[in-house]
Amino acid sequence: MGHFHVSITRIPADFGRWGDVLALIMGAFAFMDGIIDPPSSAHLLTADALRTKALRETGFLALDGDRIVGCVFALERADGLYVGKLAVAPDRQGHGIGRRLMQAAEDLARSRGKAAIELETRIELTTNHAAFARLGFRETGRTAHDGYDRPTSITMRKTIS
Repeated sequence: MGHFHVSITRIPADFGRWGDVLALIMGAFAFMDGIIDPPSSAHLLTADALRTKALRETGFLALDGDRIVGCVFALERADGLYVGKLAVAPDRQGHGIGRRLMQAAEDLARSRGKAAIELETRIELTTNHAAFARLGFRETGRTAHDGYDRPTSITMRKTIS
């Protein structure tokens, strides 16, 4: 594998490539189909929904030239920063892009005086649990989607200083 020159950048207010971000998320989340129940909320996303999300949240992109190879969104809450829709292009996974995107979110949390960052990951995605644990996240709870009598998601939290 060659070395990629990937830059991490905040999504600008006038960003116009939401279709590309949507395609990235769909491609990165496709492996979950048939694994997680209920299906991923990514299936409900549209380019317009992402545009709206970026007005409420801070988005970061991983760029290789003009190709979008990763993204993450961070929502400011009273008790910390909630991170979601972390996605890395399938052909770029395993190169530290996800780690760098999560670091950008952590830096944002620190700059805003937040004590922690939090995320949710599906029960079935044990490799994700392990990856987040390596980044310093610990499980703090389990929740069920509406209509399920078993936990479907794990909440993980990382305390930052």
